[in-house]
Order: sequence, then C-alpha cells, then structure tokens
Amino acid sequence: MGKIVAFHSYKGGTGKTILSINVAATYAKMGKNICLLDMDFRAPSLQAAFKTRGNGYWLNDYLNGVCEIKRALVDLHNPHGGNGKFFVGLANPSTEAIREMSAKDRKWEMRALGRLLSLRNSLLNDMHLDYVILDTSPGLQYSSINAIVAADVALVVTSLDASDIKGTQRMTHELYDLFEKKTGIVVNKVPAEMLCSTVEKENFSKHIHNLHNLPVLDAIACSCDVLRAGGTYIFAEEKPEHPFTKTLERIAQKIEKF
Repeated sequence: MGKIVAFHSYKGGTGKTILSINVAATYAKMGKNICLLDMDFRAPSLQAAFKTRGNGYWLNDYLNGVCEIKRALVDLHNPHGGNGKFFVGLANPSTEAIREMSAKDRKWEMRALGRLLSLRNSLLNDMHLDYVILDTSPGLQYSSINAIVAADVALVVTSLDASDIKGTQRMTHELYDLFEKKTGIVVNKVPAEMLCSTVEKENFSKHIHNLHNLPVLDAIACSCDVLRAGGTYIFAEEKPEHPFTKTLERIAQKIEKF
C-alpha cells in the first residue's frame, strides 16, 4: 500500500517546498513511483521549479470537478530520470486563479476534500503509485487542513525562529491531535555548529522533541549552497554527494518506516 505524505509548516519560508520536491526526486531515484502535488494555491511554485507549463489542466481544475486527476498530471519521468515514475500536479499560478481559490467558501472546500480523499484510489491503487506527496500552503488555510486530513503522514517543517516554534506548537496541538495524524518534525536551516557532532545532533533532537512532543525525523544544517541555488535545480538529482542530498535520503527512508 502506498502513502500520502503532506509537507506542511506554520510559517512560510521554512523550505517546505524545496524539501517536498527533493524528497519526491529522491524516491524516484530509488525506483519508487511518485506523484508530487502543489497544494499551495496562494503561492504556486512547482511550475517554476520543474520549468514546465503543464498540459492545459491544473489541480484547480481537478478540485473544481472539471477533469479527472490524470488529466492534471505531468509526466516527469524522462527529463528527471530515475527508475520510478514521477508525476507532478501543478497549481495554476495566474493572479486570477489565485484570487479565485482564495475566495472559495467552506462548501466548496468540503467538496474539494472529497476529491482529495478519492486520490487514494485513483493514484495509489489505480496508478500503482508508492507515494503521493502534497506540498501544502503554510498555516491553517482550508486547503492545508484538507491536505492533512487526506494524508497518512504529515511532516511539519519548522525553524528555530521563536514565533515559528510557538505557532508550530499551537498548530500541532490544536489541529494534528484533533485528526490523530502520524506527524513528524523536520527542523530546517539549523546553524551547522549545532549539528557538528553525533552528540550535538542527539542533544538537538532531544531538545526539539521536548519542544513539540513529536518525533524528529531530522535536522538540516543551513547550507549556503542551497540558498545560493535558489531553487534553480533539484539537489537530489544534480548534487548526489552533497550533505543536503544525504539528509534527504535519510528523511525518505524514515518516512518509509514511519
């Protein structure tokens, strides 16, 4: 049985999208069949990351009931290599589409949730995918809540910013506990000196676990290379020996066992 994994965060700027893209690419390299969906309808970014215009249909169209999910997917297997299938579903980046999605009411969101829940059959079962990865919008937007409800596993990407820590604590306590989701924490952009030895890493993980009372999948050191790249390429594909890529591989393996 495949898994649906949601990458979420309390605040923007945590690196959630870069992680979801690279974990998806890591799985494809491992021979897994993957689908990555852009659920951040207020700030779509996967179109730019994969340098594709799509195929005429967007995830917006699927949630609006205009098309079936297969029509909204782009096959990335050939340009992105790997042994596994790699599909991506893009959110419409136009200003008009962003405004339209921001204005949706609760009734529409409930219908959209039904279509998200049906992805388990259409993607995991019918298309025989191993993982569907949802890159959500930060915070407590309806689209994010729907993604969390539909997911088997939620990974909260957080930082050491004090407001992010407090917000993440409230969010996981009030939302994730309510839905009883398997949840893990990934701490991103950690100063390298805090992770410079095995003992330092263990102490840091214990500290984060005590803060959030959730399992810590990994802590990712702040990397000038990642910042300098600015999302112009996928580390998991083009920098296989980079420490960031090695961390991604550990996270992917831990998700499998989660």
